[in-house]
Amino acid sequence: MSIEAPRHLFRALRSVWLWPALATLLLGLYRIGTPELWRDEISSWSAATRALTRLAGILGNVDASNGAYYLMLHAWTDLFGDSVPSLRLPSALAMSGAAAFTALAALRWFGSRMAAVAAGLLLAALPNVSAYAQEARSYAIVTCAVAAATWCLLRALERPGLGRWAWYGLCMALAGVFHLVSLAGLAGQFVVVAVHFWSVRDRRVLWQFPAAALTALLPALPVMLLGRRQSGRQLEWITPATRYKLRMFWPEFLGSFGVLYAFLALAVAALLWRGHRTAAVQAAALAVLPVLGVWLVSQGRSSYFVDRYLLFTLPAWAALAGGGVGALDAALRRIAPRRTAAVAALAAVAVPALLGMDQQRVLRQVTARTATDYRGAAAAVAAGYRPGDGIVAAGGRKAWMMVGPGVAYHLPGDVRPRPLFVARTAVRADDLFPVECPVPAACIGDVSRTWVVTIGTGDDPYQGLPAGQAKALQAVFTPAEVRHVRGLTVSLLVRATQHA
Repeated sequence: MSIEAPRHLFRALRSVWLWPALATLLLGLYRIGTPELWRDEISSWSAATRALTRLAGILGNVDASNGAYYLMLHAWTDLFGDSVPSLRLPSALAMSGAAAFTALAALRWFGSRMAAVAAGLLLAALPNVSAYAQEARSYAIVTCAVAAATWCLLRALERPGLGRWAWYGLCMALAGVFHLVSLAGLAGQFVVVAVHFWSVRDRRVLWQFPAAALTALLPALPVMLLGRRQSGRQLEWITPATRYKLRMFWPEFLGSFGVLYAFLALAVAALLWRGHRTAAVQAAALAVLPVLGVWLVSQGRSSYFVDRYLLFTLPAWAALAGGGVGALDAALRRIAPRRTAAVAALAAVAVPALLGMDQQRVLRQVTARTATDYRGAAAAVAAGYRPGDGIVAAGGRKAWMMVGPGVAYHLPGDVRPRPLFVARTAVRADDLFPVECPVPAACIGDVSRTWVVTIGTGDDPYQGLPAGQAKALQAVFTPAEVRHVRGLTVSLLVRATQHA
């Protein structure tokens, strides 16, 4: 081994980004396959595992805002399969990257290794970071892209150049394509640039930043156009953005009032740190302005005010709080031994982590994501399955619960009951939901047995089914078995003549 190898290893181990990235990755990987997939993750699997032509078809009808993520997940599952850990692993890796870029941005802002490492570790400690590091959706990737854009922006402001602005624009373009709401981060970035210009009077940024930002918007334009056409269906479930929701946003977003107060105390310390107030103001703008902007825009016909849509602001909060830890460390070094200062600084990081520990445990439970046991329902069907069986899953107004695809995901490869009451499958319809048969009685066919999976745990095997479907089943079949799993009822119906 050459002398250079240990030197490079030592340098890597001293990197401010390494330990936050590893901590975030380990927390993201811990029991990553335990929580059951919930309906949005089932949607990701359903879309991403289709042929590319079919995937393009679905994006033309619905969910164009998630198109880039579905394309990425399509390529990923082709290589690594579609198990629960595999579906979630890109998010865990992306959130680890977000922690690394958070530490690097904090180092540029505050010039303190303690502040940088603390910022990355504080991000890792937040319950929402672990939650979305273990979710097969785009939010962790967007968070990483915005955190990377922040670091690239600081580098470009420090030493402007085409290459540095190009990297910033690429990161923001990636964030916007993966989730349009992340472009609200431009509001905070504008303040970062304005504060920098006020401090150094570098006129180049007056045209370089707008040029880079506008370039970043270009790839998102097709997504905006498609998303606008689909917004009624995609956003109708979001409740109005009231003042109460805005007041309660940050304690719920950061995990609890205790974590919020700890972060606010550290933020105040950062703002009071002489020589670093400009950096603290910039980080605060990135943490707060996008949230306020989305809340204001959501006062119109459509609301976008959902906490996970704004997850990309968490790195700025962590960097601001990391600045507070750096300020505490610097202050104590003047009056106390270096070891005492370091212990106090680490204690400041530990407080939010301890406050969020209960939530971290809850996140790893089987029921953390969903109250409906798709896996248990699939096991019940598989245990009694016979070739030729049919299946009816809760649809109609309950189709958004993704019961059919959720059960199908967990069924063994050799268990494939035929869906009844389906005129066109979701794949053929280029949609997340199938097109249901307009005349249910005509779609039963000659199946002698069918499984029915409904929402709830009552003893009525037809509960919650559309009236026409329930009537058609009752005319032909008789319940032979009714089982309950968490949140679902699984019933086996047989033809009345056969049962007799």
